Amino acid sequence: MSVKDALRDQRIETPSWAYGNSGTRFKVFAQQGVPRTPYEKIDDAAVVHRLTGVAPTVALHIPWDRVDDYGKLASYARDRGVALGAINSNVFQDDDYKLGSVCHPDASVRRKALGHLLECVDIMDATGSRDLKLWFADGLNYPGQDNIRARQDRLAEALRETYARLGPDQRMLLEYKLFEPAFYVTDVPDWGTAFAHCQQLGDQAQVVIDTGHHAPGTNIEFIVSFLLRAGKLGAFDFNSRFYADDDLMVGAADPFQLFRIMHEIVLADALKPAAGIAFMLDQCHNLEPKIPAIIRSVLNVQEATAKALLVDHAELAAAQQAGDVLGANAALMDAYNTDVRPLLRELREEMGLDPDPMAAYRRSGYAERIVAERVGGEAAGWGA
Repeated sequence: MSVKDALRDQRIETPSWAYGNSGTRFKVFAQQGVPRTPYEKIDDAAVVHRLTGVAPTVALHIPWDRVDDYGKLASYARDRGVALGAINSNVFQDDDYKLGSVCHPDASVRRKALGHLLECVDIMDATGSRDLKLWFADGLNYPGQDNIRARQDRLAEALRETYARLGPDQRMLLEYKLFEPAFYVTDVPDWGTAFAHCQQLGDQAQVVIDTGHHAPGTNIEFIVSFLLRAGKLGAFDFNSRFYADDDLMVGAADPFQLFRIMHEIVLADALKPAAGIAFMLDQCHNLEPKIPAIIRSVLNVQEATAKALLVDHAELAAAQQAGDVLGANAALMDAYNTDVRPLLRELREEMGLDPDPMAAYRRSGYAERIVAERVGGEAAGWGA
């Protein structure tokens, strides 16, 4: 497959919540024209796809995107040229989850959390979504606060019951996070914990790598490579971080890391949609306008992928086999230092798209239109 063919087939899912208002832990900076309903989020996602050609699905977050009729929502998305993607659960915002959700010491709270996870599978059935994405804020702040081993047992039980509810073509994707909001123990703190639980469940349980959920200096591409080898890499949540879970635009802080990650994906022939890895953005655009930031993020992933596809694998393998340390490194750096923007502009023209999606969005007048039209109602977002 040619570089252009691989890039043409690439798929990047955008998240519904990135189109709404968000902010720091101290303040949400509201913007004009942000969506007020899941339907308006889909409208914005459809614009991103029309301009980039590679973002045909939008992920939902429940209950943020709860509607009365999910079949109707899925039909609305199809009419606008996109589809509904992963269903993301939320068991971290209710007061009941102060001490955890599926790991909570109170069985009634655990039942409530499990009920929400099963509700999300029901929504998957209605929308035709393949993936259920799970992230748990469960953890401890103090030694002795709870029984660490018992919490893992509770987690495993909830995962088993949810897994048993999946249809034959559905998957459970388990995310991990080093810390926050818990600071002493996080119940799913790393890829090894997520991998161990997924391994016990079966083939339909796989690991999500959020690129912002690691300790400084963590070699994320090693995790990518390991999980690919084990057949347990199900999805990415792409974002960028300087300190912790910053949720900045992917490739903003360390574009070389994004390239290295995509190199491992290309090396394993796991870029094509048939490989089953869901590439999704998971970002909060607090200061920058929402839609242009998402478009820029899609372009950043495309550029890193194009560079990874340009690596001369024969030259790289020969240098590695010969123990030529500098030669092997140069094979990667030559690809990374290539300006792939002309290639991507040419590809977009061949796809019938504007070669510059950012400029096309500015010219479209869509930003001005939604500011004028989305007056009244309650803007989507979360409070802080």
